[in-house]
Amino acid sequence: MTTKTDERIDFYEVLQISPNADPDTVHRVYRLLAQRFHPDNQETGNANRFRQLHEAYRVLSDPAQRAQYDLHHQQQRQERIRLVSVANRTENDFELEQSVRLTVLEALYTQRRIYPNNPGIFDLDLEAVTGTSREHLEFTFWYLMAKNLVKRGEHSRLIITAEGVDYLEHNLKTGLQLRRLPEHRQTA
Repeated sequence: MTTKTDERIDFYEVLQISPNADPDTVHRVYRLLAQRFHPDNQETGNANRFRQLHEAYRVLSDPAQRAQYDLHHQQQRQERIRLVSVANRTENDFELEQSVRLTVLEALYTQRRIYPNNPGIFDLDLEAVTGTSREHLEFTFWYLMAKNLVKRGEHSRLIITAEGVDYLEHNLKTGLQLRRLPEHRQTA
């Protein structure tokens, strides 16, 4: 049974597998990721990520717990889709999408600058950064990849490309100029 803190964590996303993954796949992927993120691993160890992996595996490898989790997981997905639908009716879709795209690019830009040897960010982390559900971000990611502004890197993390850096810098500069113009006109 999942705890209150586990309700926000998508165990399928943690293990980077499909909800349709068979038990062998769950086990194989867990072993690979657990080895990578085990705290004893000097290069890639991450205790928090390892605990999430272990909890996800514990639930998804047990048929009864997985069945119960799947019911809850489906309800959460339906709720996120409903929230996205409501948000899209109340806000301008185009401005919202442009803002989300720039936010994703800013996060990826910052990650690449600060951690050049680890430039990628997982979808789940971008969901938290943008405050946007994965269902909505799927369109954003598709667009950014189709325009070659981002690409999928190691472990399916998103990474900003050189074109993405140029696009972000141009659009942020334009946005800053537009925000400054009204102030300049008021003082003139």
